[in-house]
Amino acid sequence: MRNPVTIPNHNRAILLLSLAGFASQAMVRVSDSVLPQIAADLAVTIGAASIVVTAYGLAHGTVQLFGGEIGDRFGKYYSVAGLSAIAAIVTVLCGFSGSLSELVVYRLLCGLAAGCIIPLAMAYIGDVVPYEQRQPVLGRYLTGQISGLLFGQVAGGVLGDLFGWRNVFFILGGIFALAALALIAELALNPATRASSARAERRGGLITEYMIVLRSPWARFLTACVFVEAALLYGVLSFIGADLHLRFGLSFTMVGLVVGCFAIGGLAYSFTVRILVNRLGQIGLVITGGALVSAGFLILSIQPVWWFGPLATTLIGLGFYMVHNTFQTNATQMSPQARATSLAIFSSALYMGITVGVAAAAPIVDRFTAVPVFLTSAIGFPLLCAIFARGLAKRRRAESLAPPMAD
Repeated sequence: MRNPVTIPNHNRAILLLSLAGFASQAMVRVSDSVLPQIAADLAVTIGAASIVVTAYGLAHGTVQLFGGEIGDRFGKYYSVAGLSAIAAIVTVLCGFSGSLSELVVYRLLCGLAAGCIIPLAMAYIGDVVPYEQRQPVLGRYLTGQISGLLFGQVAGGVLGDLFGWRNVFFILGGIFALAALALIAELALNPATRASSARAERRGGLITEYMIVLRSPWARFLTACVFVEAALLYGVLSFIGADLHLRFGLSFTMVGLVVGCFAIGGLAYSFTVRILVNRLGQIGLVITGGALVSAGFLILSIQPVWWFGPLATTLIGLGFYMVHNTFQTNATQMSPQARATSLAIFSSALYMGITVGVAAAAPIVDRFTAVPVFLTSAIGFPLLCAIFARGLAKRRRAESLAPPMAD
């Protein structure tokens, strides 16, 4: 069996995947801040215009269930390059939309193209980086995703105010195009990317690969964990801004800056990931991260003044990425023989968890304010982390007792 290509051959390749991940993650949130401008320009209400957010989220989340088939059939690096090129085209077309229905169609196409970029990039990293070195590499890869999230939440509104909503899509389309060109150049210059992107051996098609993943108790457990994680955190995170505005009268600009501190916490993790992994290990990361998230939500629940908010959201961001990066690292190994499909299931579960979390929290927030859902996450998130840590420890004990594989 051929050994994985060594990491030094892939440093630049992974950096370019991170650029594509930046653009993909920015697309998730970029339209939120410019909805009023879209509504005014296309002569519709803000509520009607919000369908561009829903359409994108639906496409982005569901297409990931089929991304593994694309990556395993055509090669993961090739697929990310091609999808980035398609995303560049349809993102620019968003800026030329003459009606809401036209914009919705292009946003759907954006979600279908960009939705698979991150799970396929993670699957590529899983293919080429040995497991014992994988978490720090994935942590650095997270920098692109987190920066994209921050760009979408904050810079989208700023660029919209300065240049108009159409130019926001033109700029983001340019970033996708830059990522696509860079990835294509890397494929031409770096034989290692072409070798690891070679067409995978098929095991009977999409259904068979889903069965390979779902037959694994560990894969089912990890997928359930990321679903609950997303519901308890991202589903609740959506209401922090509204709570700050209603309780303390914060302007929407200040709300955006406070919520943006979540990404600052994530970046703090990505810059210190190697130190944290070496000192705490995966189980320590999960337990500590759960405690930080719990502390952040408790602060949000009882804060007497708004300026506790930046501290709370930074703690939540740091703690979440400590936990989520550990989930991601284990997800890359939960079904190595169908890695792209398993990462697609994992990533899709994340977006489904967000949808369920928002839907479950919304009526509670409308009736009782956001404090009850903050408290629910303050209790539920560390409990989830404890359950996962116990499962991970049990799995490691079982692996240590298993007989060695024959050569």
